[in-house]
Parts: sequence; C-alpha cells; structure tokens
Amino acid sequence: MPIYRSADATEHRMHGTVFRAFASPSTGSAELCAWRIEVAAGTAGVPHRVGRDEVLMISSGSLSVSLDGVVDRVEAGDVLLVPSGTEFRVDNDGPAPAEAWVTTSAGFAAVLPDGTTLTPPWAS
Repeated sequence: MPIYRSADATEHRMHGTVFRAFASPSTGSAELCAWRIEVAAGTAGVPHRVGRDEVLMISSGSLSVSLDGVVDRVEAGDVLLVPSGTEFRVDNDGPAPAEAWVTTSAGFAAVLPDGTTLTPPWAS
C-alpha cells in the first residue's frame, strides 16, 4: 500500500526553503507529485517560470506571492493555483516560518531567471 510517512520524506534545501518530498515518479506515482515546503521567516524567494500547473495549500503562516509581477498574500487555509508558464515567486516576509502542501504533475520543471532549467529532485 503506497503510504508516504512524514518521517520517511526525503528532505531537500534550496533558497531558504525546505522541501519534503512524498509522491513522485521516483516513489511510484506515475502522474502526480506532492511535497511539503517550509519557508523560513525572512526568506526572499527566487522567481521562476513553472512548466506545469502547480497548486499550493497554505497550512501555516502566510506568504507573499508574485504571479507574473502581481503580488498578493496567501494565509493558512488559502489555496493558490500557479498556472503553467507563469513567473512565480514566493517570499516569507513575516516573523515565523510558513508551510504549504504543493502538488503538480510528473515532469515538472522550472526556468530560473538566468535561463537555467531546474528539474527539482523532489518532483522526479
């Protein structure tokens, strides 16, 4: 039975954020990827253009998000849809960490400002 235990999640760190990987092609999911992020207080994110739709459900704290330059705030309980092709950035300008559950489809990659394509290990 494919149960992904929190204690068994693979942890990755990048740009002030901890990514805890659960479902992905490398763990047996043919179509979906899911991970939890923890964004440290005071973290300025890196803009990136997403190659697949991405959904974030904020579970604690709050984040400042930018979609194609339009900035808004998401709070615990909010859900954010990041459409494929959108330039996306997430910042935690608050005093406490924020967490979110993230889902997307297998094959997810993002393009960084310098043109580098990032295929994140938590989604492969």
